[in-house]
Amino acid sequence: MAPFTVGMFYERTKDLLDLEVLGSSTGFAREIPAPDASGPGLVLAGYVGRFVTQRIQVLGETEVSYLRALESTERTRILDTFLGYDIPCVMVTKGLDLPLGMEEAAHRAGVTILRSQLKTLEFYNRITPFLADVFAPSTSLHGSLADVYGIGLLFTGGSGIGKSECVLDLVERGHRLVADDLVIVRRKGPDVLIGSGHQLQRHHMEIRGVGLIDVRSIFGVRSVRQQKRIEVIVVLEEWKEGVTVERTGLDTDTASILGVEIPRITIPLNPGKNITVIAEVIAMNHLMRFSGQDPAHAFNERLKGHLREKADVQRYLLDDDE
Repeated sequence: MAPFTVGMFYERTKDLLDLEVLGSSTGFAREIPAPDASGPGLVLAGYVGRFVTQRIQVLGETEVSYLRALESTERTRILDTFLGYDIPCVMVTKGLDLPLGMEEAAHRAGVTILRSQLKTLEFYNRITPFLADVFAPSTSLHGSLADVYGIGLLFTGGSGIGKSECVLDLVERGHRLVADDLVIVRRKGPDVLIGSGHQLQRHHMEIRGVGLIDVRSIFGVRSVRQQKRIEVIVVLEEWKEGVTVERTGLDTDTASILGVEIPRITIPLNPGKNITVIAEVIAMNHLMRFSGQDPAHAFNERLKGHLREKADVQRYLLDDDE
């Protein structure tokens, strides 16, 4: 992952956080290494033993009022100490005026100060999910992602196996394209994977023999979406004689992506197989399992119950004969 700098942060959040630049613009080159923003706390009072310098430093009304109340020489000393650390940047909320000497101290230290007009609580409510998204673990996968009945199906398989054609057929049947060929996956929280397409290729697909097509222009805006949670992996592979294929659905397979286990279903392809309808069934079957209904296990329980009843009848007849 390329370094995420203060300059990049400002460009992406200046409207979200209602920011203006103070202090030194040379601080734009500093890296933001961690997805955290917090107040400096006791550092402004002189205790630096537990100061985490990797975080964006946020000054609210309490911190600014405290600095203003200090005698000029003491305030300069504390600001030079605070800004002398290798901190990414300083944020000031509520549009507060800086304490006297703070902007000059920031220039000396080469630190950028970004002032937000937002109240401190609203500022944290906006910056926290933004940083979590930027620093979320991510990876890129070769495949196609579609939203089928609200279920994110990630189609994988060898080159030329028909992933794009399958998703195109699903779009024609009213489902939605998320990404084709390159799927960017981010982990949100402990067990949620969100897939999206690269910003330069969104809504486009490569169909062999046809070339690039713009799905949104052909099928309308409702045929695409920006991102979708990945819930099932569908592996397309060529049919091979003698290969064991799951027949009952009792033995579930999974694959790990960024440490998250995702159900995986392998579909062998042979002439005449309607993979589009099978994909729809996979999505609907996943919906049923999510709601607590598992057809394979329900059938298995009925079958075992029938066998138990038959065995009981046989034991009764044997006992009667004796």
